[in-house]
Amino acid sequence: MVTRRSRRASEFVIVALLAVLGAVGSSCGGGALTMTSSGPPGPLAMTLSASSITAAQDGTPASVTVTITRPAGNSASITLTATSVPSGVTDQITNPGMGNTGSITFTPQTAGSPGSGTYLVTLNATDGTNYTHASLSLVIAIVASVASSVDTSAGKDGVLNAFMSTSFQPAEWDDSFFTSNPQATTTLGNLNSQHIRLQPVSQGTPQASDMSWSFAVIDSIVNPVISVADHSPELQLAQAPGWMDDSNGDIETSHFADFAAYAADMVEYYNTAAGFTDSTGVSHVHSATQVTPIQWWGIFNEPNINGLSASDYTTLYNLVVPAMQAANSDVTIKFVAVELADYSGQPQMYMPTFVAGVTAQADAVATHFYSSCNQMDSDQTVMSTVPGFASDVQYIYSEMATNPSLADLPVWVTENNVNADYANANGYSTCNPGQIFVPDQRGTSAFFAAWRPYVFSQLVKAGAQALYHWDFDADQQYGEVDYNTGQTYLSYWVDYWLQRYFPACPVGVDCANTSTDAPETILNLSTTDSSSVESLAARNPQGWVTVMIADHAVANASDNNGAGSPRTVIVDLSALGAFSSGTQLTIDATTSATQGPSATSITPAPRVSVVLQGYGVTFLQLKP
Repeated sequence: MVTRRSRRASEFVIVALLAVLGAVGSSCGGGALTMTSSGPPGPLAMTLSASSITAAQDGTPASVTVTITRPAGNSASITLTATSVPSGVTDQITNPGMGNTGSITFTPQTAGSPGSGTYLVTLNATDGTNYTHASLSLVIAIVASVASSVDTSAGKDGVLNAFMSTSFQPAEWDDSFFTSNPQATTTLGNLNSQHIRLQPVSQGTPQASDMSWSFAVIDSIVNPVISVADHSPELQLAQAPGWMDDSNGDIETSHFADFAAYAADMVEYYNTAAGFTDSTGVSHVHSATQVTPIQWWGIFNEPNINGLSASDYTTLYNLVVPAMQAANSDVTIKFVAVELADYSGQPQMYMPTFVAGVTAQADAVATHFYSSCNQMDSDQTVMSTVPGFASDVQYIYSEMATNPSLADLPVWVTENNVNADYANANGYSTCNPGQIFVPDQRGTSAFFAAWRPYVFSQLVKAGAQALYHWDFDADQQYGEVDYNTGQTYLSYWVDYWLQRYFPACPVGVDCANTSTDAPETILNLSTTDSSSVESLAARNPQGWVTVMIADHAVANASDNNGAGSPRTVIVDLSALGAFSSGTQLTIDATTSATQGPSATSITPAPRVSVVLQGYGVTFLQLKP
């Protein structure tokens, strides 16, 4: 802005000057008076060499060149200043003086460095009379430094071996999915999921009474699922047949033996050619076209919120597993235990009793994680839950270590999503009865592209060896694909690429004795700001390094499915040596949910800059 006199003041000066000139002319007999003066300096204009510059929290400075334009005759000395400079940043100024060019260098202090993000700084120039200014975006970048050493405190002694998977809930509302969407088998198979989880409920539970069985609903999902990926789903016996339940829908302890017999029949149906014969003499044989038995079985779903105390569940588990092992089976079956509904304090309340009392075989212990059960929770509230997931996994491992039979078992997270809420029969929230249920869009929006990678990183560092999406075919709150059309959501592509960039050991491969397959090792990584960005680096046996950067920075505390806040991260790869090629793949709000993202080639360098414009994730993959 150029400082000038007001129009009224200027007019007054002109009138006064004319009056003086008139008086002089009269006294001199009409001779003209010539005034010689340089006058006040002319107006200024400012041009910047860049509208945005990036400095880094490790003290790496950034400079901008300032060019001043002034009209002829203005030769006054010009001084620059900067205002609204963030705390923790120093500015070093080279003034134009009587010239036209100066510069300002901004240097973050390594001690007390400003928070990451973008700051609007004002640059000012004055010659003492005239003034101009311009705005500059000063980006303070996070620095993530990747070391060549393995982080033995993360994962299992530094090994990243967590498989990705997904889930189905065979029931009367789900049974036509594959017949209505035949392409969904291919879409599912492309996820490369291991041990896809099947959780039959309602009419998906095949025993309707003690004398009536029907496998039509459950097999409409089991048969397509068993044909894809690793051909080895986990069939969770999620609930008891209804005739075993009390008026609240919870299994009665008097029917524990009946549930064990039901479980044994399920093993014979899926794992033997002859099937089983029910109490009325009817034979039930799995489809002859399905020759793959089911090896993995889960015993009950979320017992802590489905009427079973920790001691009751332990009693049930110790009864059911031997009954299933005694059934005829073409394979040695394996068992997933507990599968808690995990919210505040649940592992601490449930696990000690189970760990102390379990006598039956267990091959994995599982839990579930949701960040919310209320659509009204802010993004900030939802994101803040994630570190607690990792803490609970670590607690479960520490508790299992006290029982030698459980000490070496993996912890699986067999359900995971943003929001656990769902509509009741009247359309109201199950978790918040006075609130009309509205699907939480964060399960499939760009929010998910930040949240799920954040969860994945935290869990694998804590040693979890499986992460399951809940669930595959659903709506915009839960789905990886739409249950009506089979069309992919953004969440599908997040899980698709997490699995590919951080693959678990392939089924049937002894990765400890091969140099070509997983497991990957987790590399030490230090970051100048872990509060808004999650970073994970891993190296495979071929020397490929993958670095994941997830921007989970919330823009405003009240945001609910907001856009997130932009972050720039400088990935320092200098400790890893030279790479011959690299790619970058980003999933964010601009990514097509139908087509998914595409990787682009990058030129490897000691420091690679990653820019995320809000919620999202970037994967860098570098090859020697």
